[in-house]
Amino acid sequence: MSTSIKIRTGNQMIAEGALHAGCQFFAGYPITPASGIYKSMIEELPKHNGVAISSPDEISALAYCIGASARGAKAMTATSGPGWSLMIETVQYALMTELPVVIAVVQRLGPSTGGATQGAQGDILLTEYCTSGAYTIPIFAPSTAEECFEVTSLAMFWAEELRTPVIVLSDKEIGMMSEDVDFDSLVSSPINYRKQPDSGSANGFKTYDFKTSSDVPLFSPVGGEHKTTITGSAHDKKGSLQKNSPETIEVLRHLQTKITSRAEEMAFIKTDDDPNADILIISFGITARTAREAVKRAREQGMRVRLVNVISLFPIPEILLKKAARGVHTVFVAEENLTGQYRSVIQHLFTDTTVIGINSLGTMITPNDILESIIL
Repeated sequence: MSTSIKIRTGNQMIAEGALHAGCQFFAGYPITPASGIYKSMIEELPKHNGVAISSPDEISALAYCIGASARGAKAMTATSGPGWSLMIETVQYALMTELPVVIAVVQRLGPSTGGATQGAQGDILLTEYCTSGAYTIPIFAPSTAEECFEVTSLAMFWAEELRTPVIVLSDKEIGMMSEDVDFDSLVSSPINYRKQPDSGSANGFKTYDFKTSSDVPLFSPVGGEHKTTITGSAHDKKGSLQKNSPETIEVLRHLQTKITSRAEEMAFIKTDDDPNADILIISFGITARTAREAVKRAREQGMRVRLVNVISLFPIPEILLKKAARGVHTVFVAEENLTGQYRSVIQHLFTDTTVIGINSLGTMITPNDILESIIL
């Protein structure tokens, strides 16, 4: 075996991606199936001159990360469905205060505490629509250990670039399965840091200042040169509490526009193409791996099939998905949840095409499940 190839789990590669991207602070609480991220970061981040803290619970974990982010540190935490439920109030605070943080959510069967060791892909809507007002939170979903590295690096980049929470949405199988990883072939995003005002420009500084709604405010750390006002309540550009002044409404609109205006830049899919395809399969995470095998078998039987593995679940990569559906008569969306959560938010894109869900609950979707569905 090449020295560049090592056996790693997806959870370990999420940690590797965070370290490569310059993560400086981690706080977490162990929870299956995300505990591998917690373990790796607790062990490895101090070796990279970072701080890793074991928290008493998930609420504290994310609150610690937000505090570190307010001081300018690149911060990350990791959890699963029950822990994510506890974090939601603090996620909203991070969104409102424009404090970047990466949250790795490794899905397991729910609801409630569900099945700790049973995989699922049932947190799509819970993670994306967790905020009052349903603001768009960027979500990236890896389907391999290598993609765990790539996606975490990407999440770190966009969190800093847009000053927003970003989610790495993995699942139990991807997180805990060991596989060969070629470290020489890993892809990473540029290492960036949020933009700060020039030194000596304290006069007139506003914590949330911007000229156009899509701009990202310059960042000044708490306790730094500039006076900063960080509040989770509705506020104007200075951070002063306001109820519904025109400037406050402008700030609230900006929280959405700064994300959606960069949607095309964040759009990321991987396509296994057949230019003559009349069937399109859309999937993500562990089920995208199953779908790859199903597509291989379908083509061996003479079917013309195209596969799209969606990496950037949100903002929805609308242009890329519409393009992928050109020429097909049926779109199948395969996902390991009961109701077809991702299908429910993308099916409107395919107005002249039949959209069919392939779903399961408590069991993985097999290649035969997909193959039988597209043959019918």
